[in-house]
Amino acid sequence: MHQTHMIIDGEQLSISSHNAKTIYNPADQEAVAVVSSGTRQHARLALEAAKRAFAVWSETSSEKRAEILHSAAELVRERSETMARLLTQEQGKPLKNARAEILSSADILDYYAEEGRRNVGEWLATHRGRSIVIRQPVGVAALITPWNYPVDLLSWKVGPCLAAGCTFVAKPPSRAPVAATEFLRAVHEAGLPAGAVNVVHGPGEEVGAELVENPISRKIAFTGQTETGRWIMAHAADRIKRVSLELGGNSPFIVCADTDIEKAAAACAQRAFSNMGQICISVNRVYVAEEIAEEFGELLVRQAERLRIGNGLEENVDLGPMFSREQRSRTKEHVADALNKGAELLSGGREPEGEAFDKGYFFLPTVLGGADHSMRIMREETFGPVAPVMRFKTLDEAIRLANDSNYGLAAYIYTSDITTGIRAAERLEAGGVGVNINNVMDHQMPFGGWKESGIGRELGLYGLQSFLEIKHIRLGL
Repeated sequence: MHQTHMIIDGEQLSISSHNAKTIYNPADQEAVAVVSSGTRQHARLALEAAKRAFAVWSETSSEKRAEILHSAAELVRERSETMARLLTQEQGKPLKNARAEILSSADILDYYAEEGRRNVGEWLATHRGRSIVIRQPVGVAALITPWNYPVDLLSWKVGPCLAAGCTFVAKPPSRAPVAATEFLRAVHEAGLPAGAVNVVHGPGEEVGAELVENPISRKIAFTGQTETGRWIMAHAADRIKRVSLELGGNSPFIVCADTDIEKAAAACAQRAFSNMGQICISVNRVYVAEEIAEEFGELLVRQAERLRIGNGLEENVDLGPMFSREQRSRTKEHVADALNKGAELLSGGREPEGEAFDKGYFFLPTVLGGADHSMRIMREETFGPVAPVMRFKTLDEAIRLANDSNYGLAAYIYTSDITTGIRAAERLEAGGVGVNINNVMDHQMPFGGWKESGIGRELGLYGLQSFLEIKHIRLGL
């Protein structure tokens, strides 16, 4: 069985019986790894180590930082197969998707290696002297990440943090920390000073709370539930800490009558069911022009029913299990609520049958017709493989319905008229809008939410800037 250790001040902490936690595969409940579990004291020690390392790493040249980040990316690629298998075993996603996630995290490190070289300042001649603007690392950062993409979402924080000259303490997800820790171990072993990369496992109410409340951390980068984000924002306010919060979503998918219906249905299915719907930008609400709604529903059902479900380690599996019993139960509750309020079950809505599925948290990709905003599934983030479809008469109505949400992370619209697409994108209340594409993420572009979906941006230059302070130096000549 794999052993997953904490890393503090360059040293791996051994696992003792009193603080060991076992991680199980959600597909079959087989034990995957034993993980060390830390306390507030471990978090304090890690923060102190990061503070000492900051004095060294912040003074390291951008060229040297880039060299080390590129080395880290190569180490991740060399170990990618091991990491991917661990990721599939602890989180459930198919191995092909786990491999893609690991390789994407290496690409992020490479990207920020070069973005960090471009941290340039400004110079302005004035009639009384000169003004210089420089950008300097904010200090020690706390990086707190979720279980649905435990490596990829961590890399979004690690890359810009180190490129900016910051050091950090990372808290991987308590129930899926294995692959993330292996990723961080590779980064640590790429040549960073001891204490620049620290990893502390443990419950959020202890480890996470210490990372947020301790005065050493100057920046909190968090991805997770909106309620936790509220708590972090409130407690970070005591010391006016910088925060970037990528929180919940409830993404609308608008299908106009003039679009290519088959392409739209395929794109909708992929974004609604991939990773069992456990994606912050997953399609949660589908709004379809009434004249094509019946045909679109049939196509969406066809897409859902051709997906193969199974243990993520098996070949040719499209969908693995859901991550936990709790996630599956919430999904079933949302489906039941919708059906009780008049929705029509077009496909799925239950666990698959067969001995292969008895021990895992499997659930069939589900399509609902006749949805409306009285249903929880249209108001809350289900985080499960369900596509509820609601009809609309005009695009104005569709946009009004799409914006009728506390969330604003991502939105999608499919139309053959690019003018319609652009104007709709401008009106949709979301941090990212996909027009005829079902993905709003690009390494070079900003990612983040409006409203209760978060604050701040990750990826691109914006992600780097979130770890930098701006300083004006005025010279009298």
